[in-house]
Amino acid sequence: MFLEHLTLSNIYMITGFLISMYSCVSNDIIQTLGTYLTSSKKMPTWLIWAFTSSVLIITITTGWIVNNGDMAFGRLTRIPFPETFTLVHVLPPIILLFLTRYGIPVSTTFLILSIFSAQDISVIGMILSKSLIGYVLALVVSIIIYNIIARPLERYFYYTADKKISKWWVAAKWLSTAFLWSQWLMQDAANLFVYLPRKASALDLFLVLAAFTAFMWIVAYKRGGEVQKIVKMKTNVQDPRSATIIDLIYAFLLLYFIQLNNVPMSTTWVFIGLLAGREIALYHRLRFESPKKMYKHILKDLSKATFGLVVSIAVVVVLVKFDLVKQFFMSHFM
Repeated sequence: MFLEHLTLSNIYMITGFLISMYSCVSNDIIQTLGTYLTSSKKMPTWLIWAFTSSVLIITITTGWIVNNGDMAFGRLTRIPFPETFTLVHVLPPIILLFLTRYGIPVSTTFLILSIFSAQDISVIGMILSKSLIGYVLALVVSIIIYNIIARPLERYFYYTADKKISKWWVAAKWLSTAFLWSQWLMQDAANLFVYLPRKASALDLFLVLAAFTAFMWIVAYKRGGEVQKIVKMKTNVQDPRSATIIDLIYAFLLLYFIQLNNVPMSTTWVFIGLLAGREIALYHRLRFESPKKMYKHILKDLSKATFGLVVSIAVVVVLVKFDLVKQFFMSHFM
């Protein structure tokens, strides 16, 4: 049990975990609950919180049971658990929280996990490769799918947006959100639980779920925060029917990568690839907006994600060097 002995290292561990959980969920909320929050803006906060919290409790508890106490779904088998936590381990999620406040979709996976994998460059390389492949695959799949469904479905959604939507579409939106939210939790569990021992007790599970559901209330109340603007700029995502299709495509992409291997990946890159492919296909099939505006949105999202990746890697390098310098001085002069 990680609260058994409250040392300075454990304090850093718990602090890092709590900040990481909130900053990761805040930064990645556009990927999982973004379309849900956008299309459910009239829904009361308590209902959004109850729904999203129920899904995460079921998902994490199921993973804990099936994987014999491993809440990370095996995503951390290649990433060692530190013998001692220091301030360096706490700084990445703090930096992530700061960048999220300004709407920059930083690569959560690289920023959080790289500090734990600094001694094994191959792991960082695998994470980077899988993430970039995810972007390309999502882009291609999205272009293909939306080229097929743009005219029969998306055009119909666009011109009937002011009409009452069938209750079946509303139910489909909730189900697709639950499916996507659970897949994201399974894929990004590594970012959430890298600070915790790989085997958790029942009490640990309870405390984690309590903290997580408390954070979800903040997310539900804020309706996603600044990064939610990335979703709002996309074509017709306020329509629950369009949002349902986005969620389903994204959820199945995540399911594919979950089954592919247990290497963690940046789901941010998969998400922006999906949205980019969708915007390209909708432009070529429906011409809802000018090509200049369409490509401007795509390049803006890609540049933000790239900037976030560069910042993440730079921060990790600085923190690792800082830690090495500190260890040198402590071992030689103290």
